[in-house]
Amino acid sequence: MTRENDRRLVFVGAHPDDETFGAGGTLAKYAAAGVGVYYVCATRGEAGVVGEEYLKDGASVGDRRWAELQCAAGILHLAEVVHLGYRDSGMPGSPDNRNPESLMMAPMQQVVGRLVKVLRKVKPQVVVTFDPIGGYRHPDHIKMHEATVIAFKAVSDAASYPEAGPAYQPEKLYFHVFPRGWLRFTVMLMPLFGQDPHRVGRNKDIDMASLVQERFPINAVVKLDRAAIRVRDSASACHASQLDGGPPGFALVSWLFGERDYFMREYPPPHGRREKDLFAGVN
Repeated sequence: MTRENDRRLVFVGAHPDDETFGAGGTLAKYAAAGVGVYYVCATRGEAGVVGEEYLKDGASVGDRRWAELQCAAGILHLAEVVHLGYRDSGMPGSPDNRNPESLMMAPMQQVVGRLVKVLRKVKPQVVVTFDPIGGYRHPDHIKMHEATVIAFKAVSDAASYPEAGPAYQPEKLYFHVFPRGWLRFTVMLMPLFGQDPHRVGRNKDIDMASLVQERFPINAVVKLDRAAIRVRDSASACHASQLDGGPPGFALVSWLFGERDYFMREYPPPHGRREKDLFAGVN
């Protein structure tokens, strides 16, 4: 662990690649500035779609995706990756939803307890996770959003999960969000290129058009320098099994996520101007 007076940030996600395809540029920027950046990953991505060419030497989908995460974590200069010990639940309606080892089937109290233990050990000042709909309504993303909100409050309560270590008070909680203006523009253009905005992704199971209807406030905008963008794009290339089409997919990720990351602040309650630094006001 880093020294007690160092700045620390924990990003809570659900699968390998969430650390890169979401707020990867921000994680890279803070890690380069000397912040201890940690990724708490709930699953190994076992329900992801992976082409046979990526499953050599008998590797499972989870093995492949975890190896990709380790590759990305090294490039992003993450201090540590922590696996919470659950299985990928897949998208809504998938048979993976009912797997007894899946995150979806796990009792919320258990998930929160494991997360509280990590937070009390790392003692981050800043915690970041998904928005309330998990970005695109993946059930694992939504569950980790809910678990993080509960854990953020419980971690400072000595009576909650006493077996998880001494209580402490984290200072800020953010949700990573996508600007809806960009989403609306993308949804408008897709039919012009023969794409159905209601059926997006490798499995055509993401309704991007419905996401436009969701609106979240943007309380912080982190501008990425060229170095952070290069690191994020290099880390994206590690997740080759999740980028259909190889290098063109890497370029698409870079274009989608652009030069800024956007965040909604849950705690403390936002007021005033948008922040430019997630550590603004941190003691």
